[in-house]
Amino acid sequence: MPRSRSFVFYLFGFLVLLNVLAGIVALDLSNAQFLEVNFFDVGQGDSIFIESPKGQQILIDGGPGSAILEKLAKEMPFWDRTIDLVILTHPERDHLAGLLEVLKRYKVENILWTGIVRDTQEFKEWERAIEGEKANIKIAQSGQKITMLSGKLYIEILYPFENLTGQEIKNSNNTSIVSRLVFNDNSFLFTGDIQKSAEKELTENGKELNSDVLKISHHGGKTSSSNEFIEEVLPEIAVISVGKGNSYGHPYQEVLDILGSYGIRVLRTDQQGDIKIISDGENYEVSNFQN
Repeated sequence: MPRSRSFVFYLFGFLVLLNVLAGIVALDLSNAQFLEVNFFDVGQGDSIFIESPKGQQILIDGGPGSAILEKLAKEMPFWDRTIDLVILTHPERDHLAGLLEVLKRYKVENILWTGIVRDTQEFKEWERAIEGEKANIKIAQSGQKITMLSGKLYIEILYPFENLTGQEIKNSNNTSIVSRLVFNDNSFLFTGDIQKSAEKELTENGKELNSDVLKISHHGGKTSSSNEFIEEVLPEIAVISVGKGNSYGHPYQEVLDILGSYGIRVLRTDQQGDIKIISDGENYEVSNFQN
């Protein structure tokens, strides 16, 4: 066999082998039973993207602008233009504006929000957008449960305690949806921007708050994260979603000191960039940071 033909033959065999190996890797990945929770670095705002072991996708808030689109493009295949559930914790710009961009480019099957009324341009756009989306819209209230993976994986809505539909509220931070994501032995608590008064309501209500990972409320602002609330949750990891050099002084040293007093590991999007936590339901780990 001439040398050139021999080279082509071996090259072809090598490529076939690579293709087989790639198929094996893809098979392993498709069978992986991992939950992924991504805390996106979207600047001074919140956005959390969850993907279940079965590929269900949930987006909690969208940050203050279009940065969310680039983040989603890194986590979702280019051909996947559908999100199973969008949760808007409360309609303030730093949580809402990015969702307006998401609704323009993705098909959203379900939307969960509080139904409160705000007199802002972003809120008016939100109302028009969700009306045009034709999604299944639900109003959040304590006691609701979103079940995935045969009950082993679920999101429980802890707050607000009452249906807030139609209530006009000037500052909606303290009406934020608080939810707890549970995957067997691992748990995550997402707090929106609730303040200390809502934290107190939660602790006094007897809701299960203890979680492995806590998303710190209101970007580490001093109006949230009371000592009593942190003691009740007692997470191993606290994630602070906050913008670099923000004008609010977030996160406050007072909050960092409280977290430090309990030996809680603090991760910040302004320092680490995107933060991915992967769980198999028994153990979890923080993935490599993505800047």
